[in-house]
Order: sequence, then C-alpha cells, then structure tokens
Amino acid sequence: MKILVVGGGGREHAIVWKIAQSPKVEKIYCAPGNGGIAELAECVNVAATDIDGMVALAKEKAVDLVMVAPDDPLAMGMVDALEKSGIRAFGPRANAAIIEGSKAFSKELMKKYNIPTAKYEVFDDSAKAVAYIKEQGKFPAVIKADGLALGKGVIIAQDLAEAEQAVHEMIDEGKFGKSGSRVVIEEFLTGPEVSVLAFTDGKTVKPMVSAQDHKRAYDNDKGLNTGGMGTFSPSRLYDEAKQKECMENIFLPTIKAMAAEGRPFKGVLYFGLMMTADGVKVIEYNCRFGDPETQVVLPRLKTDLVDIMQAVIDEKLDEIEIEWEDNAAVCVVMASGGYPVSYKKGYEITGLDSVPDVTVFHAGTAVKDGKIVTSGGRVLGVTALGANIDEARDKAYAAVDKISFKDEFHRSDIGIKKY
Repeated sequence: MKILVVGGGGREHAIVWKIAQSPKVEKIYCAPGNGGIAELAECVNVAATDIDGMVALAKEKAVDLVMVAPDDPLAMGMVDALEKSGIRAFGPRANAAIIEGSKAFSKELMKKYNIPTAKYEVFDDSAKAVAYIKEQGKFPAVIKADGLALGKGVIIAQDLAEAEQAVHEMIDEGKFGKSGSRVVIEEFLTGPEVSVLAFTDGKTVKPMVSAQDHKRAYDNDKGLNTGGMGTFSPSRLYDEAKQKECMENIFLPTIKAMAAEGRPFKGVLYFGLMMTADGVKVIEYNCRFGDPETQVVLPRLKTDLVDIMQAVIDEKLDEIEIEWEDNAAVCVVMASGGYPVSYKKGYEITGLDSVPDVTVFHAGTAVKDGKIVTSGGRVLGVTALGANIDEARDKAYAAVDKISFKDEFHRSDIGIKKY
C-alpha cells in the first residue's frame, strides 16, 4: 500500500513511525511533514489545510489511503473532499468533526443525551457573559473559545478581573479570530484528569490505553497552557472499574448520540476526562489523535495500525481484536525558549544520534544544510518505554540530557504525579 499522512508535528511523526512498521505498507508520503518524518516518509510541501492540494497530491501519487491527522483539515471537510474524489480516507467527516470544532455543539450534545459534563452556558455578547460569571460568583471559572484555537483557547480565570479580561479578549478583541466570537462559560471541575483515545467506526468503539497530559509550560503545573509539555501512559488511576463506567456513561453514549444526530463519527475520538467526586465527566472531545498523547499510546500498540484504519473505514471494527503491550511509556517535550508565546527558530539540534534506547518524535524541526534545526515551539518529544512509568521516565530523561539546542527548555516532572 501507499499511504499519505496529513500533518507535520510530533503526532504525525508517531503515526508515520507506526504505519512504517506494517508489512502491508510499501511507501509513505507526508504533507507537509518535518525533519524527523523525512527519515521514514517522502515529505511533500502541501499545507495540512490545503484541501484541493491534498486531493491532487493523493491522486498524483495514486495512494491507497489518506490519514488526516490534525483538527483543522478535519473540521474543514478534507475527508469529505477525499471521499468525493474516490479516495479512501481515515478520519471523521466535517459534520462529525464539529464535536471538536465547536465546543458549544459538544456541550449541547452532552446535555441532550445526558453525558456527564460540567455545567455551562454559551455567549456571543461579552456583557451578558460577564453578568453570568458575576451571577455564578464561583472561581476559578473556565472560559473557552467555541472554535479551534491550537490548544490555547481555554482560560481558567482565578478571579473576576481575569475572567472579564478573557471574555473581552475573545469576544471583543478577536484574540482567536472567529473561534472566540462565541465563548462557553463552564463550572470548574476538580479531580485528576485522564485522556482516553478510542477507535470508532460509527457503531463500535474500542478505547486505547489511557494517558495523562501535562498542559502547563513549567514544573508543578505553573505557567501558561501549551499544546502539551509531556505525557505518560497508562494513567495510574484509570482502572477497570473506571473504564467500565466510562464505556457505559460516556464512550458508547457519545457514539450513539452522534449517530442519532446524523453525524456518525468514524476515526479516532479523544475523550478528555476528569475523575470528580461525582464520577467521571467529559472536559472536552477531540476529533483526532491527541498530541502528545499519541507519542505514548502508539508505541504500546501491538496490532497493525493499518489493519485498524481499514476496519474503521469499512465499518468492521467489531471484527478486529486490538492488542496492547503490558508496559508503560513516558514522553518529555523539549521546547523552544519563550514557547508558548514567542520563540526563535533555526537552531541546530545536537545529540540525536546518541540516544539509542528511546524514540525521538520530531514536532517542530526542519532540515537545513543537511542539519536538523528547530522550526517550532514544541521541538521534540522524547519517548521511552519501560516495565512501569518510573523506569520509562528515567530512560526518557537520560536521553533528554544528551540532546540539546539553544534556549531549549523542558519540564522535569513529567510522569511524577501520582494522581
């Protein structure tokens, strides 16, 4: 088979790396790809959001399957366009990708179908939003941009002044463009978080192993929210009883709800969950593999990913058994100084050849004059496997110490917290 993967980050590197292990695959293309992906796939300079360009590329290369990884092209309808052109594509159509593309849609879906989530209201008027926050009188308060905002559209306001600022920046000042013209104001839930990604063909849902992300920029969950500074799998708290609770109350009801709405979801559905005193609740849905959760989940997958993708497309997921390794994985993100606000690019990365016992997934890299250089905020995801989280963590950090680039920073506490 010839497969095209859409995207160019750490998640896509992990997906390409896994697909490359399939004996069914002869050639992989990735658009736009990055410096690390180029070692496994032919990278083509087509933007991930260029739907016409991607359809043309898939036809030109006569690929057998296109795996659309990022949220933006899914929400824009890339899978629809590929299918219309007779090309097999993995990922939800636009009418199902709205589960991530609009937080207001997903909250209303949960309310309608009694899927446990935080209490909320939706506003497009800043004065009404602020009045509602004052009326609730509870802090922290959660303010979310309705649309896609690169993982940065959620503000947890500690007081009224911070809440007002967030509302005005989103609605009145257009901080996130159209994505923030509507906001969801949500009650603040407390409890440990866990991420569970699931394969689904619109009828059957098969959850993957659990993971836990670290969103804040600095140690001890300080600093701004980022796209994710590291992750580990499995969660220490997500046991069989929790999995059963989630399957009955969240996973299956969500798939059934989307089908009932005429929006069958096929692809990977990501459940961002919080284990509260009142049971597990949904914080958010993503319509695709999470980043950097994919970097710890896929290395634990035993079953051929290509077989799973085919079964999802053909709606035969119930016919395939998905197996996982009984181990643990830790991924530490090495980032550019200044991320997630502003940072410089083009610094040479050294030490990549001196870490044989880990897998280094490239997130923001490019090749310049034969050298790997930085080209993004999150640069590398250093992933190690071990018998348990502590062993995987030790291996990951030993490798991080051997890799360097100018102004690099990373969190030193990935995988430590016990909750």
